[in-house]
Amino acid sequence: MIKSNENKKWTVAGKYVVITGATSGIGLAAAKELAVRGANLGIVARSEAKAKDLADEIHAITKGRATVDIFIVDMASLQSVREAASEILAKCPRIDVLVNNAGALFDKHQMTVDGFEMTWAVNHLAPFLFTTLLIDRLKESGPARIVTTASHGHKMAKKGINFDDLNAIGLYSFPQRFMGGSTFRYAETKLANIMFTVELARRLAGTGVTAHCFDPGLVATNFNQNNGMMARMTMAMMKRFSRTPEKGAETLVWLADTDEINGHNGCYYTDMAVTVPAQPAQNQEAAKRLWEVSREQLHLS
Repeated sequence: MIKSNENKKWTVAGKYVVITGATSGIGLAAAKELAVRGANLGIVARSEAKAKDLADEIHAITKGRATVDIFIVDMASLQSVREAASEILAKCPRIDVLVNNAGALFDKHQMTVDGFEMTWAVNHLAPFLFTTLLIDRLKESGPARIVTTASHGHKMAKKGINFDDLNAIGLYSFPQRFMGGSTFRYAETKLANIMFTVELARRLAGTGVTAHCFDPGLVATNFNQNNGMMARMTMAMMKRFSRTPEKGAETLVWLADTDEINGHNGCYYTDMAVTVPAQPAQNQEAAKRLWEVSREQLHLS
């Protein structure tokens, strides 16, 4: 754990929160709760219609008190991420909290227009780039926080990030594909979220900006509904043992609103408490390597 200089009284009321993946699941639940607590929101979404519906709902439940801006992005396109970040920087003079919540799992091997495997691009490269492009505005607004949605599923990536196969050809090939290859790929990206948070926190030490990530638990959402009948049936069965989106969003909202994490940086949380992640997530050298490899993939100078 890295100590930060964030020691002032903290509340999300009156702060500006940029949140990705806000139109469904825990992102939707978190956006509404943060608005009720007095935050102003920048909703980053793929569907403009859903984003407008959410903005209308937030205006209704806050009786017009909350400001809601909408930014449209396709997280599978690096150009789209860059354009959304530019629009945010042009419109928002300050960002107090950045929530990297958007995520997906793709059962079949797909490549983005930029030449990256889809799950890796959406879950890791997009938030890495998005954060990098907004980081100076967060520093200017400090104290500020970056919150990233990880998962207990990272524990399935027992061997860590496979840097020799970043496009996951092996996991999506026979026989690995039929042994849960796409699930293991998802686990790799969630591990990457934690490692990204750890290295980001190290690099942000002393800037007034802190980085945090969390496990929302098994949540009953529309996640993994685009991967065929088997995936939908599996998720339907899992919903019997799942928590509600509101329950899953509790730690996210807490990280954005609480005073209790003043002095924390680079931690992983479960149910509003610091939790020790799996061993690969604690490998600081691997986290540094992931950082450099990601910058190379994104052609960041």
